[in-house]
Amino acid sequence: MTTVDPAPPPSMRLRELVFGAACAAAVRAAVRLGVADALDDTPMTVDDLAEAVKSRPHTLLRLLRALTCQGVFTEHPDGTFAHTGMSRLLREDDPHSLRYIALWCTEPWTWDVWPLLDEAVRSGGSVFEDVHGREFFAHLGEDAPESAHVFNRAMTASSEQSARDVAALLDLDGLSSVADVGGGQGHVLAGLLEKHPDLHGTLLDLPAVVENADPRLWENGALAGRARLVAGDCRRDVPVRADLYLLKNVLEWDDDSTRRVLANIRAAALPGARVVVIENLVDDTPSMRFTTAMDLLLLLNVGGAKHTRESMTDRLTEAGLVIGGVRRVNAHLHAFECTVPG
Repeated sequence: MTTVDPAPPPSMRLRELVFGAACAAAVRAAVRLGVADALDDTPMTVDDLAEAVKSRPHTLLRLLRALTCQGVFTEHPDGTFAHTGMSRLLREDDPHSLRYIALWCTEPWTWDVWPLLDEAVRSGGSVFEDVHGREFFAHLGEDAPESAHVFNRAMTASSEQSARDVAALLDLDGLSSVADVGGGQGHVLAGLLEKHPDLHGTLLDLPAVVENADPRLWENGALAGRARLVAGDCRRDVPVRADLYLLKNVLEWDDDSTRRVLANIRAAALPGARVVVIENLVDDTPSMRFTTAMDLLLLLNVGGAKHTRESMTDRLTEAGLVIGGVRRVNAHLHAFECTVPG
């Protein structure tokens, strides 16, 4: 049975940290093998699991023991393996599944750029184009279709899971229109329109993203007549007038792009319009290990950054927005609620 020291000494903890890639690779391997999907509520022997996922028992055992040390799966005294709260999140059918997030954060391109983090820290910018010959999204769209598929599934899952939390947080009484700027496939927007039957909404995102928008938003969808799809780049223009502008996990590019987006919203909005910016914060203690890691990955791939509460406040204030408050959306997201001054 696998056990782990709950408080290893500094020398061992540092050794664990420098082998962090092994942990990430083990999670990725478990997802690609389908171990969590094969394991149901009944504990299974490694032989039965190996047969189910078409692997060799002795090497699958080594993978499982590496994962149980991290709390992903558990090994019983009789040698069988069972689910934990974390391993269930790797199942395709779990309503809170992180399967595609796990794949996205361990895609092949990530292993290419992580070793160049020192160069990114020195230069303050992305190293992705140096490695792959073109910028991140062009590479994804033209050279890495499988990775692009994983990215889209990961973003969809993340949006679907947070849509209910956003809808519960926002008070939209008295508003007639909302614009989801850079809103991906529009899951958050669809959730808001379903909750508020008198509300009209616009989804603004890149053409390839809007083409795959939530079916509820299309002309023949359940929300037809109250939803509009606009293809465009919010860094260039926000051709939408609305009572409320929503930006969720959008302001993560370089500072110039972030400033341009906010300036475009200021140019489009009427005085008194609301602007709600929803972001992960790197100074949010419960999620700091995740958000600081994502912050570094954003630096590597697009030269972007996750924000602290202070840096987000500075960007919004510089854009001329009046911040009315900051509220927690869920365990890892915060909402900055702003208005456009008169």
